[in-house]
Amino acid sequence: MGVRRRSKPRIAFPLAVLCLCGVIAAAQVSTSRTVRKHRVAVDDTSVAPAVAEAESALEKQDYARAENLLLPVVELDPKDYRAWFDLAYVYNATDRRSDAITSYRKSLAIKPDVFAANLNLGLLLAATGNNNDEAAKYLLAATQLKPESKPAESLTRTWIALGRVLTSAKPADAANAFRKAAELSSKDVEPHLLAAAVLEKQNDFSGAESEYKSALALDLHSSSARDGLVRLYVNANRLPEAESMLREHLKQNPSDAAAHLQLGRLLSKSGNAAAAAEEFEAGLKASPNDPQLLHEVAATEAAAKKYDDAAVRYQQLVQANPKDARLHHEYGTVLLHQHKSAEAQDQLLKALELDKTILDAYGDLALAASENKDYRLTIGVLDSRAKLAQETPATYFLRATAYDNLKAFEQASENYRQFLATSNGEFPDREWQARHRLIAIEPTGSKKKK
Repeated sequence: MGVRRRSKPRIAFPLAVLCLCGVIAAAQVSTSRTVRKHRVAVDDTSVAPAVAEAESALEKQDYARAENLLLPVVELDPKDYRAWFDLAYVYNATDRRSDAITSYRKSLAIKPDVFAANLNLGLLLAATGNNNDEAAKYLLAATQLKPESKPAESLTRTWIALGRVLTSAKPADAANAFRKAAELSSKDVEPHLLAAAVLEKQNDFSGAESEYKSALALDLHSSSARDGLVRLYVNANRLPEAESMLREHLKQNPSDAAAHLQLGRLLSKSGNAAAAAEEFEAGLKASPNDPQLLHEVAATEAAAKKYDDAAVRYQQLVQANPKDARLHHEYGTVLLHQHKSAEAQDQLLKALELDKTILDAYGDLALAASENKDYRLTIGVLDSRAKLAQETPATYFLRATAYDNLKAFEQASENYRQFLATSNGEFPDREWQARHRLIAIEPTGSKKKK
């Protein structure tokens, strides 16, 4: 059904045209406070009745009706930029991104100075994941235009979107875009955090520190700002400043388990294991099931040879995280220290089942299997390890004793000799044992002097 273009009546009410809905995660241009509405900046004083009716349908989310009204308009008058704009919104709202992009292009070709059209097209192009340069062009154009609704907030979001699009290819420009957003929204923490992250990645630690401090000044409880500063200080070996910041925070927030975890790790890095353990325990009191704290406490107890305590923690951890190969490996080594070789073997087998690249787990499993007198498993595990890394004196000796126990003396002799050739006097007890086993297992006529 056609639409007759009559003289356009003046619209007495503002027509709200919705902006992009949904999160554009793929292009990383979404923001935590996405602007939901924009008004089209209109310098003419009239609009086609069908367009006005379509915009009314849009406000009611009746996209089918809006589309049916708009298509005849753009067919009869392809220069109606407002109809193209509204049609683009319909396409986007109904998951027809390519059509939406085309319609926004047509709208902007007719009237290039519409803020919402530039913003929406920029966001859509960024969302495709391979049009960041063109997306940046439209987003930058939008920053130079005046939004009809909430100009400071809308421009802040636009600068942030532009910064996100520029982050990978033009980090310096991205940081400047985030700073522009911060200027427009002086109480908003987000632009400072985004700028800091870009600057930190570019090794501009002074600039990043300034931005993190600005964010923290705006929000004393910002964990992102505090974590960023602590990370900068640790990387710069400014450990006293990092420690001071965390302790000051914990005075006001003694139940902050994450801060206790950070401080504990920092103290551990400084070599103060006892103080680190205290912080991990304090964090665990505040958050008894926190997996990171449980792991730190378990590892600290294992390092202090408190194997019984560590085993309890690791058992809890592997039950909660059955697919974590690293935890199974660490639990297995603790069980080995407890002389629970059968249980250790089960954990180490599980670790390698989940992740065959954990090199140390092969040696630990071979040792557990040897203690369990499962010599064939010992040999098999050591052979698998040999495919990933060079043999060591320890692997030669362990393989030799396994073959020896299986009475495979020829292979045992070969590995004892490889052990003696590589040990360089570092294992005197094992070397004495190897020499005496060679005397015992080699036939008299084939004995070789070592």
